[in-house]
Formats: sequence, structure tokens, C-alpha cells
Amino acid sequence: MPHCIIEHSNTIKGEELMPLVYESTLKSELFDMSGKDIKVRVIPYDHYQVGNQVSDFIHITLKILSGRTEEQKLHLSQTVLEHVKLATLNPCSISVEVIDIDRASYSKITTE
Repeated sequence: MPHCIIEHSNTIKGEELMPLVYESTLKSELFDMSGKDIKVRVIPYDHYQVGNQVSDFIHITLKILSGRTEEQKLHLSQTVLEHVKLATLNPCSISVEVIDIDRASYSKITTE
């Protein structure tokens, strides 16, 4: 179910990050092992600033249904971070956050 949203500076190739985030999310073993519910999308930014300079960045938001422990969420964020930092990148800031989606208000439909 997770929604993995990769925001990054436009100098970084998002298509290289997508499989790393997908595989590391699957490797966390917190989701269906078929991987069919893992959704990954990329948002490159043309205009950005990190501190007082223009510098490359990657920020990954992992939106998951509520109910996981703090330890599970930390494991997920660290697993994703470890995989993403293996990519061949210019020096950059890499961050990962896990956000709970409230189960009581979440709605979903799959159309065909």
C-alpha cells in the first residue's frame, strides 16, 4: 500500500531512484511481498534552495496506513535511506520520512 513520493533537484535522475525506493520498500518486509501495492512516483524541482545555496537534494516521503510501530517505521526509513545512498550521485542531502495515513478516513478504488 505505501505511496512512495520522491522529491529531488532536477539535476538528479528520478528514474534511477525509483527502483531503489521500490526494492528497499519491498525489502523492509512490511508490505505484501508481491510488491503489487507499492506505488512510487517522482517530482523533480527546477527551483530550490538548500540553506543559503543551491545544492542537490532528495527527500522521500513514505505514506503508509497507520498501525505500524515506531520501530517498524524507523526500519523502513533507514532501509530506504541505505539503498538510495548507494546511487551514483553528486554530493546531496538525502532525507526520508514516514507518514501515517489514517485508516478510518482512507478510501480507495481500483477501476478497470
